[in-house]
Amino acid sequence: MKRSAFRALGFSALTCFTLLTASCDKSNDPQSTADAAVSAEDQSLAEEENASVADIVDAGSPTDAAVSGSPVGEAADLSRVAGTCVTRSYDAAARTLTLDFGTTNCVGPNGVARRGKIVAVFSGPYRQAGSTVTITLVNYYRNDNLHTGTRTITNLGQGSWKLDVQNASITTTAGTHSWNSQRTYTRTAGFGTRTITDDEYTVTGQATGTNRKGVGYTATIQQPLVKKFQAGCARTFVAGTVKVLTSKEKELLLNYDPTGTQACDNIATITVNGVTRTIRVGGRL
Repeated sequence: MKRSAFRALGFSALTCFTLLTASCDKSNDPQSTADAAVSAEDQSLAEEENASVADIVDAGSPTDAAVSGSPVGEAADLSRVAGTCVTRSYDAAARTLTLDFGTTNCVGPNGVARRGKIVAVFSGPYRQAGSTVTITLVNYYRNDNLHTGTRTITNLGQGSWKLDVQNASITTTAGTHSWNSQRTYTRTAGFGTRTITDDEYTVTGQATGTNRKGVGYTATIQQPLVKKFQAGCARTFVAGTVKVLTSKEKELLLNYDPTGTQACDNIATITVNGVTRTIRVGGRL
């Protein structure tokens, strides 16, 4: 039976709607454009780690939630998403899964260094529709940046789920990005196996936050994001667009599939004021 899809597939942020008035035209303000780009980058990279955290919890979930020390359903999946230096423990009485990366950086897949703990508390049977998993981060760092916040995953059945992120933040040397977000992940492939490698999803939803420069933003998925777990695709989305509107009245649009081929790469485009440039997404936070 296919393992549950309580897994957060990265998302990304990004666009703004430029408001023009008779007394103030900010459409050509370079600083306003830069603020929009920072908001886009912050949200995109934050959602990438949201996805990774949920993937790690899903891969580390117990086969039998009623048994302490219950093993994972597919051991290769946990090392595939978390690396080989994570320590896993499960307490059935408290329905609590702890994934401990230690107190020093542990470099895992895609060269990402993690330390600290991911703690997940299950409301009931992991694969039962309507059940929830509440995830907290304890002294948790990705690439030396501190991540906080509470993530609640609700099983919708048929491998689909909702992700609610509250009071999340990432503290970096360039400032702190804080946000809340809501996502719905709908499974479109990979129903018949336990491994995650054949899973595919579409993602919808929105986010609000303040970027590391102190500028507020809203981010809304315009065209559903497409996430694939096959080799080479899991780093980011292969299709979809996101719009971000900043508090400084700037709009930015991120397109994960500029070629229209859903290629398994990290190439995307950002469009501001009708000008489009190519970027590489993922991996920095």
